[in-house]
Amino acid sequence: MTPYTRGLHEIADGVWAWLQPDGGWGWSNAGLVAGQGASLLVDTLFDLALTGEMLAAMKPVTDAHPITDAVNTHGNGDHCFGNALLDAAVRIHGAPEVAERAHHESPEVISALLALDFGPLLNDYARRAFGPFAFDGVPLRTPDTPVLAATTLDVGGRQVRLLPLGPAHTAGDVAVHVPEVNVLFSGDLLFVGGTPLMWTGPARSWIDACEAMIALEPEVIVPGHGPVTTVEGVREVQAYLRHVGDRAREAHAAGKTWEQAAFEMDLDRFARLPLAERVVVTTYAEYRHLDPALPEANQLELFGLMARWESERNG
Repeated sequence: MTPYTRGLHEIADGVWAWLQPDGGWGWSNAGLVAGQGASLLVDTLFDLALTGEMLAAMKPVTDAHPITDAVNTHGNGDHCFGNALLDAAVRIHGAPEVAERAHHESPEVISALLALDFGPLLNDYARRAFGPFAFDGVPLRTPDTPVLAATTLDVGGRQVRLLPLGPAHTAGDVAVHVPEVNVLFSGDLLFVGGTPLMWTGPARSWIDACEAMIALEPEVIVPGHGPVTTVEGVREVQAYLRHVGDRAREAHAAGKTWEQAAFEMDLDRFARLPLAERVVVTTYAEYRHLDPALPEANQLELFGLMARWESERNG
């Protein structure tokens, strides 16, 4: 099994994973698929320095097989904010929702939020989550080639499949499959060794996306966060989503608010996962599907509630 250490790891012939422990907020994975004279990049990173470091480490491959295509698996900044460092000729593929989400949560927005005073609890939480990254002066570049259906790219003679499987983690999740070596890059459809986070959902849709990934029978899977895994990692994410989704629906049927459901939920064995407070966001997203009239919560409110959940559970 590929060691979970920072840097570039060849996980199959001509396929690499870029891993960033510990896989928490912002510490995402990426990948590279090389064909003859061309390569495809799976995701960039949260800021320019991190992305530049990754691209420099890939140069022994990309000097011979230049990056011609890139894929943003979804629109969270830790998977696309480094796009500006790619050559202008690189075609960037992504679901249509990527641009909307990236602009809504732009580098400027995150940088401004970190400079504001929301009180010690939220300030501390936000700075632990996003303080390690540099958002000032990051130009936003979004995909120019929409992924509207399953698509096959020819990357230097190698087939690479782009598979839209959202809405799940976000409204526009795309997995990347390399059939020749049976490697799958899941983006944030998978969090391994950490707590999944559902911005859009519903849980049933994400569980179905997991079934679609299992059906590919991949031998190696690179998650959006965490160590390289197998289908067992997919099943563990499914188990979490079933648990939280079921508890949220039970609480809704009992007349509880989504805040009550999140703060009172028994997470069972999943309580031991890092960032367990993300259940706040996942419960809210599930409630939005159960009750479409539920007022929209902004991300500042959600992060404040995660900070409070963590404080109350962990002391």
